[in-house]
Amino acid sequence: MSTVEPDDDWRRLAPRTLLAGAAVLCGVAGGAALPVLLSLSSGSRPLWQAAAWVLAGALLLIGGGSAADWVRLRRTRYRVGPERVDLHTGLLVVKRRSLARERIRSVDLTANPMERLLGLVKVRIGTGEHTDGESTLELDLVSRAEGEHLRRILLARPADAGTDRAHDGVLTGLDPRWIRYAPVSFVAPLLGGAAAGAILQVSDWFGAQEQVIHWTRDRFEDVSLPWMIVDLALLVTAAGVIGALGLWIEMWWNYRLEREPGGTLRVRRGLFTARSVSLEERRLRGIELVEPLGVRLFHAARVDAVATGLAQDDDDRHGDLKNLLPPAPRAVAERVAAQVLRETEPPTGAPLAAHPRAARLRRVRWALWTGLGPAALLAVLGLRLTPVLLYVAAGVALVLTPLALLFARDAYRSLGHGVSGAYLVTRSGTARRSTVALRRAGVIGWTVKQSWFQRRAGVLTLSATTAAGAGAYDVYDAGESQGLAFAAEAVPGLLAPFLETPEARTTTR
Repeated sequence: MSTVEPDDDWRRLAPRTLLAGAAVLCGVAGGAALPVLLSLSSGSRPLWQAAAWVLAGALLLIGGGSAADWVRLRRTRYRVGPERVDLHTGLLVVKRRSLARERIRSVDLTANPMERLLGLVKVRIGTGEHTDGESTLELDLVSRAEGEHLRRILLARPADAGTDRAHDGVLTGLDPRWIRYAPVSFVAPLLGGAAAGAILQVSDWFGAQEQVIHWTRDRFEDVSLPWMIVDLALLVTAAGVIGALGLWIEMWWNYRLEREPGGTLRVRRGLFTARSVSLEERRLRGIELVEPLGVRLFHAARVDAVATGLAQDDDDRHGDLKNLLPPAPRAVAERVAAQVLRETEPPTGAPLAAHPRAARLRRVRWALWTGLGPAALLAVLGLRLTPVLLYVAAGVALVLTPLALLFARDAYRSLGHGVSGAYLVTRSGTARRSTVALRRAGVIGWTVKQSWFQRRAGVLTLSATTAAGAGAYDVYDAGESQGLAFAAEAVPGLLAPFLETPEARTTTR
């Protein structure tokens, strides 16, 4: 165990925090100055007078904000003692908070570009519990060396002599070729739509939205309406692809996953905003292989941790804390999953039991309702309103029904469950296929759900309850005897009091 700070050694935040805050305020003042200056100068005021007012407002903003930061800096202090970490802050409302060191489970470091330039980091110390922010302490900001020192001493654990250290050290690093999976994620179309919306919103702020619309319409003056829609969709898609590539670079550049002595997994990543996320292995209950549809078509997957204390909250402003690996080739993802779990073979690669035909029929029915339901509604409206809707109904049925049936077939083929060593495995989903390997010792209960339609089909849904990750992981539409036998095998004894044995049935008769 590393040496701790003396019990009476109170420390303060880094003085360079004032520079970081002033830089942010200068950016805010500069961004607001131009539209305010244009607004003031467009009236009867001369330009020099408008500029003077804007400059005075900017100086007031920067000076007032810097003064508030100075007061916060003077009123904030922290201490790392032998048993507790204390934080005192506040001027009018003084807050004194303390965490027991034995309860600390994570020390995460983040730094935006300005903070990195000044050698500063934000330190977030957490216990892995969820009590409205009372289980975390934030030091905003300390020097990079101090942040690494705090992370090292607060997460230091005595190494277990019996632990297999074959997977210690760097588990994997960034392969730039993985960037090819960024454009096929769901992020790309969302970013494209957001870019189009942002153009319209910004032009509306400056009263130029109509000019933008007219300019766009003039560019496609000689193009038919269908081709104009296609061209605009391609432009939005191209913008989304560029945005997805940029976001991937920002999030995953300098990525590295490593296991530190004492059993701590550490993920480091980020180009402009550097992030360092730590996860104790004793909080790990399994892993989840996530395959969004576009990524899955290229035989790739990402790896997420199933661990206690990783649910997202308002303080997580830097992405998903559970991400251990970005979308990567499936073989790489399974290798990393095995290394994270200290297994020779990945549990997610184990053969899974197929679900009964009734599960497939249920998905086919949903697909038919999805494709034929809207078409039938449009047909009824067409008979009452206009025959044009009849042609639209026919087109909707011809397009949606085969597509829905294709998704139904894929959804059924994605269903599966099984037991692989110390883990139970369940897989489901089509737009987002998820394969979860959950440690059997981490299952604290089973929930058996069966709707009226499931009872008629002879299937049920099992939910493995755990204190980690999403809290429950489902086995959808398994056969009744199949699902109960799986639950009894995966966690022996947990469901036994509720199962009817052959001897009990014979006695009842």
